[in-house]
Amino acid sequence: MTDRLSKEARSALMRSIRAKDTKPELIVRRIAHRLGARFRLHRKDLPGTPDLVFPSRRL
Repeated sequence: MTDRLSKEARSALMRSIRAKDTKPELIVRRIAHRLGARFRLHRKDLPGTPDLVFPSRRL
């Protein structure tokens, strides 16, 4: 598949995409915290580096 953007433009676009603390993620974190769920953030020791990890529930 051919990319429509130049290498520099694609690099700039991908650089602007945030990996952590996005607005939807913060909303889910606030709701989970209000419900009493305790979680860990961005665990690097798990595959894929999940945003939220609930260790007590093994999720």
